[in-house]
Amino acid sequence: MARLLGDEFPAFLASFDATPSTGLRVNTLKITPERFREIAPFDLAPVPWCPAGFVVDDVPGTCEVPGTCRLSGVPAGKHPYHAAGLYYLQDPAAMAATEILAPQPGERVLDLAAAPGGKATHIASLMAGEGLLIANEIHHQRAWDLAENLERWGGRNIAITVETPERLAERFEGFFDAVLLDAPCSGEGMLRRSEAARREWAPELIGGCSLRQSAILEHAARLVRPGGRLAYATCTFAPEEDEGTVARFLQDHPEFELMAPPHQAGFAPGRPEWIAADVPGNSELPGTWPDLTRAVRLWPHLAPGEGHFIALLRKCATGTASGGWPRVWRPARLPRAAEQAYRDFCMDNLMVVPATERLALVGSYLYALPPDLPDLTGLRFLHPGWWLGAIKGNRFEPSHALALALRLEYACRTANLAADRPEILAYLRGETFPSPGDDGWALVAVDGYPLGWGKRVGRVMKSKYPKGLRRG
Repeated sequence: MARLLGDEFPAFLASFDATPSTGLRVNTLKITPERFREIAPFDLAPVPWCPAGFVVDDVPGTCEVPGTCRLSGVPAGKHPYHAAGLYYLQDPAAMAATEILAPQPGERVLDLAAAPGGKATHIASLMAGEGLLIANEIHHQRAWDLAENLERWGGRNIAITVETPERLAERFEGFFDAVLLDAPCSGEGMLRRSEAARREWAPELIGGCSLRQSAILEHAARLVRPGGRLAYATCTFAPEEDEGTVARFLQDHPEFELMAPPHQAGFAPGRPEWIAADVPGNSELPGTWPDLTRAVRLWPHLAPGEGHFIALLRKCATGTASGGWPRVWRPARLPRAAEQAYRDFCMDNLMVVPATERLALVGSYLYALPPDLPDLTGLRFLHPGWWLGAIKGNRFEPSHALALALRLEYACRTANLAADRPEILAYLRGETFPSPGDDGWALVAVDGYPLGWGKRVGRVMKSKYPKGLRRG
């Protein structure tokens, strides 16, 4: 980096002695950034490239509206607002990739390497509940972490698959309006924050990552429809994995062009001169590599957050997908007893029936499938849509995902508690707490935002908060 950055290197090096920025991105499916700023017990500073993003001072702060602060001094990751899915803690630089991809409501979008879910939750917010988001993660355990974060986010139009990029490309070639590839990389942008990243880094890691990225990018490109967009992102500074990988891809794929996203404060250009000597055939393609200045670099000495590289690629609009159009998943008719159990629960406990169409039973789990979901038969997946709950005999038991995607006013019975009430912490630990009111299923909420289910029996609320999420 000293050789590449030249006069800029001292400032870059000094940034590694600074405390890493903590980023917080508001869940606009549930709350506006303006309203969150009013109730947040943290000092917040805007992230230039993300309207819902903030740099958070994760220590006691002051709210903009006196008297509304709750639990000042509680770390952002432990605050009940986090459990309610009002925000996601994410490196500010990582927020740029989804903003540059700019997924729109109604589109078909794929996050190809989605765990743990930062960019997938961001995509879900920008899609505003309309269209289809498939969040894929090849590693099964990491896919469960992804599912947990998406569940808390409250999205209804999301399927979670656990597949290789190659198998997805074989089934869904040319299907997606937008694809995000947050590529596995050498992680140099995490060195300031992560001891594990520092311990695992080695010079030879860069070359191996670059080859792997090129292979995955080949499959990602097949998934994009003509006229669609592909965002390639890494959290590393290494030009072999950034400009180098994109240059090799453009050399082999003339049907793609590198786009220049709208400039934002903190965005620095790609550096084509860093890879010119390393790209085969560069001298034979004059004028191609200067386009790499359209890529975006984020540097820790120039902007909040760690290192990131993003290249936005557009597939030419001519031509058709060679793989054929995948058929929409047509679920089998729901057994009458299962449908009746679900409707009985809704009639007894909710003001609405949250989902009435494209209901599917997978094992004992009841789902509402997104309208454009292609047939996933033969592929590995965790959730093919919005998980509503489980059919147990002749009754329906609601899921945590159902609670986190509802509005409080949809519930017949509630326990709406202030963030600083001890009952909130008891609930999150899985403990009972006093709660006057009618017996039955109830939505437990913090300041009006659902945290999960409880069951009131004799003026006592039994926590139904999932055991795997409970705090010690």
